Parts: sequence; C-alpha cells; structure tokens
Amino acid sequence: MPVRPLHVAQIGFFNDPRRRPAAQLLEAWSTLVDVAEAAAGAGATVSVVQACAQRERLRRNGVGYYFQPFAAGASEGDETALSGLLLDLAPQVLHVHGLDFHRDVAALAARMPGVPIVLQDHASRVPPLWRRMRWRRGLAHASGIAFCAREQARPFARAALLASHTLVYEIPESTSRFAPGDRDEARRLTGVCGDPALLWIGHLDANKDPLSVLQGVSLAAAALPRLRLYCCFANAPLLQAVTKRIASDPALAGRVELLGRVPHQRVEQLMRAADIFVLGSHREGSGYSLIEALACGLPPVVTDIPSFRSLTGSGAVGALWPCGDARSLAAALQAVAAHPGEQTRAAVRAHFERELSLDSLGAKLLAMYEDVIGRSRRALAAASSAGVP
Repeated sequence: MPVRPLHVAQIGFFNDPRRRPAAQLLEAWSTLVDVAEAAAGAGATVSVVQACAQRERLRRNGVGYYFQPFAAGASEGDETALSGLLLDLAPQVLHVHGLDFHRDVAALAARMPGVPIVLQDHASRVPPLWRRMRWRRGLAHASGIAFCAREQARPFARAALLASHTLVYEIPESTSRFAPGDRDEARRLTGVCGDPALLWIGHLDANKDPLSVLQGVSLAAAALPRLRLYCCFANAPLLQAVTKRIASDPALAGRVELLGRVPHQRVEQLMRAADIFVLGSHREGSGYSLIEALACGLPPVVTDIPSFRSLTGSGAVGALWPCGDARSLAAALQAVAAHPGEQTRAAVRAHFERELSLDSLGAKLLAMYEDVIGRSRRALAAASSAGVP
C-alpha cells in the first residue's frame, strides 16, 4: 500500500490591511509562495490557508491555496468555515506564520486536537510583561518554533514564554529566486560603477544604521579610492541626516548615490552589478535582502547579529562586523575587496545552494515536520500504554 505524503497546512492569520484579492497577495507575498513550494518540492502535500477579505481557492505548482476571512474580526460563521476547511483537509501538522497570534493558535489547537503545531518567527519581539501570560498560554500549544537563528529564541526563553516541551528549530524565513548573472551586462543595464561597488538595500532608519555605514565607507575610501556606494531604500526617516552627512564629508560627496525605491527585479540586476553587499542592521528577523544577495553570489559585509551569522555561516562567506563600529566595517570592506572575482561569487552562490535555496529550505521544513509528527505519535503511544485517557 503506498505511503501517503506528509500533509502540512501552512496557516497565515495576518489580514492584509489593503484587502487585496488572492492573486495579488501571491504576487506581493513571495514568502507565502516560496515556503509552500519549498515544502512541496521536498515531497510534502501543502495546503496554504490564508486570512483574506475574499474567499478564493487556487492551485499553483502543486500547492493548494485557500483564502477566506478568519482570525481578527472574523464572524462566528467565518470561524466555523475555517474549522470545516481544516477538518476536510485533515493535515498531519499545522505550520503557523508568526508568533503574535497566540489566541488564534489556542483556538487552532482546540479545533485540531492531537495535530502538532509549529510556529515560524517573523521578527517578533518579546511582549511587555502585562501581555506575557496570554502569549505563554498560546505558545504552550506549539510543538516547535522555527527561528532564523537558534539564538533568537533566547529572549523568549528568558521571559518564560517557551514551554519545556517546545523544540527550537533553526530554519530561515524564506529563500530567493534570484540568480547570478553577467556582471558587465548588469553594469551596463544599471549604470553601476566603482571598484568596489557597494550596494545597500534597506530602510534609512536607526535599526539599519546608515550613518555608521557611511562613516565606515568614508574611512575605507582612503584605501579604496575608486569605491562607490549605491543605496536602495523605501522608508527613510533618516534621509535628511544621511544627505547632510554625505554633503559634509569630502570622502563621501560624489561617491554615494541614493537610488530610493527601485522595482524588485532591478534589485537583482543591481546585485549582479555590485561587488559587495553592505548592511548595518542592529536587529533582523532574518534578512531578505541578504538572502537575495547570497542568491546572486554577492559577497556580504554585514553586522554580526544572530540572523546574519546564521545566514552567512558565521561569516563563512563575506565578513561580519560589530554593530555601530565604523572602523571594523572599513577593515572588513578592505578585506573582502582584496578578493574579488568569479571564484568568490561562485563560493557565495554555493553557500546559498547548500543552506538557503528552495531545495535546502524544503528539506529543513520537511525534517521539522517529520520530527514533530514523530514526537507527537510517540507521546500519544506512551500515554496510551500508561493508561492515560
């Protein structure tokens, strides 16, 4: 008798504030698609159950998508419909995106008793003291929680939010469909120049710390006189401070180009054209732009924070530097710039293939699902043999 493939329901309780229809969400939320297709590619049957203003069912690349109203503000009828859908799908494991939906997770556990639940962190923060009891009750239903870096679980453990039975898995939030390309052609298309050409992709805010990056670039320019920095960003609360800093420093004036928001596909070309990817983040859930840079084979020089350590193999590719330490950044830029070329880019891409590609992500997800299912079955068997009802 053929063995039935493992069936996972990947559940999103987040309601799009723009109330976009299903097809638009699939275009806008690449992680929703990539995580589902990664697990499906590894051999799982995947059903995505996503909160949405409209009801719609789609099937793409072997994944079933079920969009319907539920979660925050849902009516009793919507909640009943969600219960009916999950009972019809009969998944063996439930994979919930986000740690912030503790009430929904508790309700999910009540709907599907005996079905293990795993949660995927998406840059959640430890809640204030007055909310921790509610979180603790919700998170107690999780058999496992996946973080980009295992170290990211420590604040939650210190706050006593993780139950003793909850396992921690180290799995990136997503992957990237970007790929390496011809550097000279990319430079022709984008106008990027410089030796080295640095690329920044991130908001101009305090967490990303563009001012420390600019200081590091200014220091590095003495040893790298042809260095140029290109900055892509959306939100920019520090834009005025950044432009003032550039204008006031002769080592930066004429060396930094603020590109602002660019189309996502152009980001891939910019990454192919650049020599080094740079970021100054103090905190990240994972680092989508870093994942994309690694997919393009672009060597990173990024801050030494848990998610970046995990994504780069503790600096096995590129270099890590302490947050806010401009001198260390300058030294790292010089060290990485000393080893340019296709061999370096090939090594970065090989790291991506091993650790972060669609196939790698799928294998990690499947291993997590199989582990929690196996542990759940053994716990039920032990309870049964002990006569526990």
